[in-house]
Amino acid sequence: MQHEDTIALWLNRHLPTPLAAFAMFVIKQAWACLFAGCLLIALIGTKLIWQDDWPLARYDALVLTAISLQILFLWLKLESWTEAKVIAVFHITGTLMEFFKVSAGSWSYPEPGLLKLYDVPLFSGFMYAAVGSYMVRVIRLFNMLFAPFPPMVWHFGLAVAVYINFFSHHFIWDVRVLLFLGTILLYAQTRIWFRIGARWYWMPLPLAAFLSSLFLWIAENVGTFTGTWIYAGQGQLQMVSLDKVGSWYLLLYVAFATVTLVKRDVLKRNPVAPAQTAPAQRSQAVQMR
Repeated sequence: MQHEDTIALWLNRHLPTPLAAFAMFVIKQAWACLFAGCLLIALIGTKLIWQDDWPLARYDALVLTAISLQILFLWLKLESWTEAKVIAVFHITGTLMEFFKVSAGSWSYPEPGLLKLYDVPLFSGFMYAAVGSYMVRVIRLFNMLFAPFPPMVWHFGLAVAVYINFFSHHFIWDVRVLLFLGTILLYAQTRIWFRIGARWYWMPLPLAAFLSSLFLWIAENVGTFTGTWIYAGQGQLQMVSLDKVGSWYLLLYVAFATVTLVKRDVLKRNPVAPAQTAPAQRSQAVQMR
């Protein structure tokens, strides 16, 4: 894509300043969602055209599509190798969760495919990787800073507790209410600072996580409407339960903790005024890649 400042200049010429800033926000968010958007298009497109008698199963085609997208992102430098390694970690943790949840009957993948393991098609891990891809790209595109940020031991401790609860609640008490409370207590003061053009804006981290979880819930409905996966007791044209918004809200903290394994420089222990403390390059044009 063109440089951010070029797009911003065109928007400012044709729109009032507040609308231009909002339009730029939407454009950058959409660009950050590129990997996830491509996967959703693949889910819909394959559902519309695929035939049962084709030699390649739809699930297997989705696996090949996801691998091709990841290779393309690296080749075009839309993601760095360091970022790809972190996304791969989230891919693995997501796939392990898929193995367990499918075996527990939480949801299923009804279609056949050769590239399935324990009834889980291997493209499922890429759906979790898409969340990681979005996070690393959105942090870079918006020059994000997170401040004031809590101690890292609590940050990673909460993420581990959330991940364990996705498994343990099948056997013992579900502590997600305490985990919801934990996210508020731990990150209530944390602001996500982000830049649009020459101006900085901020949003509370829990609010950003909640809004992101709503969009993930919408994406889940695309998955179930196309019959790619089905929740237990759910009809194909039935909306996904709103309870899944809460599940995604918590899972986003696991994804965020994984991303911060390499994005430590954007975490600030003390309150930050970006316009005063950000390095000079933050005020320059940022290529949207």
